[in-house]
Amino acid sequence: MPHDVFQVQHLTIDEHAEGQRVDNFLLKHLKGVPKARIYRMVRSGEVRLDGARVKAESRLHAGGVLRVPPIRLPSRLELEEGAQRALEQRAEDMVEALRVVYEGHEILAVDKPAGLAVHGGSGIDLGVVEALRKRRPAGSFLELAHRLDRDTSGLLLLASSRPALLWLHQQLREGLMRKRYLAVVQGFWPSPPAGGPQTLIKAPLLKTLAPNGERWVRVDARGQPSLTRVRLLARGQLEGLGDVSLLQCEPLTGRTHQIRVHLQSKGFPILGDPKYGDSASLPVLARAGLRRMFLHAWRLELSPIAGAERIALCAEPSEEFARQLRRLGLTAQPAPCVPSSRENMKT
Repeated sequence: MPHDVFQVQHLTIDEHAEGQRVDNFLLKHLKGVPKARIYRMVRSGEVRLDGARVKAESRLHAGGVLRVPPIRLPSRLELEEGAQRALEQRAEDMVEALRVVYEGHEILAVDKPAGLAVHGGSGIDLGVVEALRKRRPAGSFLELAHRLDRDTSGLLLLASSRPALLWLHQQLREGLMRKRYLAVVQGFWPSPPAGGPQTLIKAPLLKTLAPNGERWVRVDARGQPSLTRVRLLARGQLEGLGDVSLLQCEPLTGRTHQIRVHLQSKGFPILGDPKYGDSASLPVLARAGLRRMFLHAWRLELSPIAGAERIALCAEPSEEFARQLRRLGLTAQPAPCVPSSRENMKT
């Protein structure tokens, strides 16, 4: 169809559009035309079906003739430019949602909200790293040092040079970087065994790929050795769900979905986990206004460069996350982070 259409159109409805709503049909047929314009011309009576006025929710029937008033459709170039502007705005909004925790020694640490993908792919055209790159000169180096699941909030590390990236990878590989997470699980987490305040989960994890390419992980003797240290911080309750527990989890190995699968394998799925959680609990959480996965990358300890003094990074739970913890009866909040004296720590 040409992009400039000034004449009235009379469209004969075929069997594929049988039963479709008028507004949905027009939105698809008039791609690029603002929604407000489409709904306005329906309300004004400019759109007619077999000569009669229709409403947006009216249903089409095969063989019917839909009158569409003269309207200019955007050109392909205009559509592409509009899509690019929308992408740039989304990138800007994504960067604004991040909080810089640390920037120095060619390392960037940001506090990522839940719901943001860290990189594009698998149907996601924009992630945190792509959004941050748009703020930098063309060709600048910026790479993720590790990953966070889309539904996990908290500390995310990036490197702005290859030597810094390799150094961060070395610390991760050799267990020199200490990572601690906050997790809220369903159930009454037991007191630790005698001899210490923490529980050690030792279970090998096997990663598999579903036919659609989705990654799944399970405890399996054929998997890679995996260790997670867990400390109980508080217990609470939610009406309709029962007992919940706030845990500090420290992965001593870096397997995909390690904390989520280790906790689920012990009978304590993370609240709101769409993959490994208790699906029956999701409606209960939604009714309570708790629409997120309760896993937060809380603290990191690392050396910014080889031989340098270690630094401690922390992403305090957001006010919204803290409010949700109180909603779950978890009144004993995590201990606050100790402010760093380093000049390049951001607040």
